[in-house]
Amino acid sequence: MFTLRRRLVLVHAALAAAALIAPAAPAVAQAGYPSKPITLVVPFTAGSGTDVIARVYAEQLAKLLGQPMVVDNRPGAGGTLGAAQVAAAVPDGHTVLIHSAGHVANAALYPKLKYDTLKDFTPVAMLATLPNVLVVSSASRIASVEELVKRAKASPGRLSYASAGNGSATHINAEKFRIAAGLQATHVPYRGTPPALTDLVGGQVDWFFAPLVSALPLIQEGKLTPLAVGSPARSAALPQVPTTVEAGYAGSDYTFWVGMLLPAKTPAAVVERLSAATAQARQAPAVRAALDKLGAEVPSLAQPAFAQQLQQEMASTAALVHKAGIRLE
Repeated sequence: MFTLRRRLVLVHAALAAAALIAPAAPAVAQAGYPSKPITLVVPFTAGSGTDVIARVYAEQLAKLLGQPMVVDNRPGAGGTLGAAQVAAAVPDGHTVLIHSAGHVANAALYPKLKYDTLKDFTPVAMLATLPNVLVVSSASRIASVEELVKRAKASPGRLSYASAGNGSATHINAEKFRIAAGLQATHVPYRGTPPALTDLVGGQVDWFFAPLVSALPLIQEGKLTPLAVGSPARSAALPQVPTTVEAGYAGSDYTFWVGMLLPAKTPAAVVERLSAATAQARQAPAVRAALDKLGAEVPSLAQPAFAQQLQQEMASTAALVHKAGIRLE
């Protein structure tokens, strides 16, 4: 049998091989944009929830736009390294940022960012919303949120929780829950979701609000036990698992979204072309089926509404960062 680490290595290798996704059939020739392959910069590791959603859309967008879509993983510093790369890119629509809800937290976490979260990007579309799932190793024998909280309160600061990086959506979700539950625990940031899951299964950390798309295979294999989902509503992929609010922790809900952004000053016609293609891709049966399988929801959020949501979340997340006392070393 494969070890978990060997399994993840094979998954990452397969993802890397699929990074250059060419159109399956010639598309109708388009004047102007796009005139060359489009790079989708994902500021997290291959196999992360954001990466998986990006690749679901990439194949369909390649068909619609008539150009290959190159998925470029640039992990590090809570997604800020990849975001900085896109902010500095030529604003012609050929370099695209696929980021998560953690994007809006970084302004509060990194005072010396090389970009402005709102001014240096043009929101294009929200691609999906998906729950983070609170998981523990099945070997821990923890069977409920109540039991986890009881153990954590019995030994303040002794239990540890993983995240996909400081300021990532998985980190913010965990902090909302920790505050709502009134417990103390030690944060262990990782360079992405896959290594955090590996250590969780191995017992190096105690719990993790993991993207469902990444954790679901390990749940199905019996290696992880799902205790709750962090989203406002239950997930169709795990209908028997309660939300953290249903488990008794008001104010702990968190929406993990994955969205598409372009550099500021990208021509309006290019933004509209990519936005329209993304909306069309979202309705493709193959994309819908893939998102359903991953437990993701397909949002109907128009571009202006997405931009407004980013502004609102910037303020609420900054308040959470302050309340949680999050400090980056």
